[in-house]
Amino acid sequence: MEKENYLDDVHSRIVRITEDLRAIQHDLNCAVMEAPTDPELMESLNRLPEMESLQILKSALDQMRHFLFFYTQVMTTESEFGEKVRQTVRPMPSEGVVLSPEITAAEKLRSAADLALLNYLADGKKHKPN
Repeated sequence: MEKENYLDDVHSRIVRITEDLRAIQHDLNCAVMEAPTDPELMESLNRLPEMESLQILKSALDQMRHFLFFYTQVMTTESEFGEKVRQTVRPMPSEGVVLSPEITAAEKLRSAADLALLNYLADGKKHKPN
């Protein structure tokens, strides 16, 4: 029951964040449309703090997009790649220990998140986000 509440909380946060992102996009779109005719607005949009916050948001969204692609590959049971990754991240059983063949969604998510973080940290210095 606790895992179900956790997943409900995650779903609620996803809905809230999605709404916030749409609102941010709308506001930025309105600002960019008004900026050519409003020199003060253009100047304020080009200030360093505003540009830094946009770069931080862009970086976080790029990382999330990469993670969500990876996550959907892992969680899709039809995916050959997902099955290979699940086999890789599953803990090896100790001798004499019998593991349940079923893995809960929360365990899959935790394993996928751990692997994605490791991949990101390993590749982060080599590749620039798209």
